Amino acid sequence: MLLTTVILPCLKPLLTEQKDVRPLSAEDRLLESAGWRRFVPAPARPYVEAAPLGALFLGISSGFPFAMIAATLTSRLAQDGIEKRTITAFSLAFLVYNFKWLWAWVVDGVRLPIIGRLGQRVSWLLFAGVLVIAAVVNLAFVDPKAHLLATVWAAILVAVAGATYDIVIDAYRIESLEPRQLGAGSGMSQYGWRIGSVVAASLALVVASRFDWHIAYLACAALALPGMAVGLIFGEPARHREPTTRQGMKAVWYSIVEPLAEFLRRKGALLVLLFILLHKIGDTLSQLTVRLLFEDLNFTNDEIALFDVGFGFWGYLVGIFLGGLLYARAGLKNSVLVSLILMAVSNLSFAWLAAAGHSNWGMAGAIGFENLSSGIGGVTVVAYFSALCDLRYTASQYALISAATSIVGRLVTGTSAGALVEQFGYVNFYLFTTVVALPGIVLFWLMMRAGLIDASVGTAATASSNADKGH
Repeated sequence: MLLTTVILPCLKPLLTEQKDVRPLSAEDRLLESAGWRRFVPAPARPYVEAAPLGALFLGISSGFPFAMIAATLTSRLAQDGIEKRTITAFSLAFLVYNFKWLWAWVVDGVRLPIIGRLGQRVSWLLFAGVLVIAAVVNLAFVDPKAHLLATVWAAILVAVAGATYDIVIDAYRIESLEPRQLGAGSGMSQYGWRIGSVVAASLALVVASRFDWHIAYLACAALALPGMAVGLIFGEPARHREPTTRQGMKAVWYSIVEPLAEFLRRKGALLVLLFILLHKIGDTLSQLTVRLLFEDLNFTNDEIALFDVGFGFWGYLVGIFLGGLLYARAGLKNSVLVSLILMAVSNLSFAWLAAAGHSNWGMAGAIGFENLSSGIGGVTVVAYFSALCDLRYTASQYALISAATSIVGRLVTGTSAGALVEQFGYVNFYLFTTVVALPGIVLFWLMMRAGLIDASVGTAATASSNADKGH
């Protein structure tokens, strides 16, 4: 029933040949004269346009600070003999990313002196990039064995700088992409984030084993440069809109309150906000306990490395490509609905693995399908959330949206996931995570039927770069 009434109609535009007899648009004419891009296969061509390629390099610079305070710092602390309980406490630094909305308004509303003449987004891109480099260099020269508290503060500074860089990068990406490019641009950003985090983690380990951790962190700091280079090469985003100018304390208050107030004035805004809060709970619950499942099924570290990291990494990359293709062919609404269904169904694969027991092919299938689904969803859902932004408040609104997507899931999973596994067992637990994902799917489907998806999107989904910039 679900297959015939929901999924197949959504996939129909993707599976059937579309005959377009309309005159070539400006974009089509641009592609016809795009030089080497003409030789790229048509499904991949949207990914090699200038703005999506810029999103790739922005993603690289966005992903590496996270790695610096994640597995990389964990390895460094462990090799320095810091006890495990203290090491895991460093994960609290990640909470900074959930509160980046508190200062996102500064990125939208405060003009930087001197370099501000380069443009609001470019100047903040350069400033935040320098902040990240300085924070990582500071962490490089802290000695955890001699000054553990200083190391804590250094990790928090990296998180603050990285979150600020994220705010600017997300705003620059959204404002650089035309509405038709949101899917491909989101996909390239996801590719970049994975590349940046993996390269940073790998480079740090390789350099540290040959020299020391100080040199390793200094080498990784260079990964902030691709995002800064994008700003210098491409300049101010064509779709950037300046907020209404105000003076004094009224300007500060307006910068803080107006982005949220503008969003809440839209038709269906509260239902959209509810969807943002709910849609990832099932997926987050499922992923938090996957490694526990592997341990209890007696998978070796080599098996986990091969199937979880190997199959998962490539499955995710393939999913990102398919997500961009699905978004381009099926449209925003249908592609998001299909991806939500796939992500919910992927939880069932872990229930099947838990019931089957130790099986390498079962593990490969479950991990591969889950990462494929997550890759597709990472593109389509991020594109949808990008489309919700008003171009006058891109930094503030996307920071609010991205923080809201994970905060409920992290609160629920952090307090209940382990207890639920102990109470229900793995099979019933993963069946439960599938059921928990259903409200988000149903809510989005109802919003589609009521026309609230189209009514609630911001100017990021509608305004082209050559539109009138006066508001």
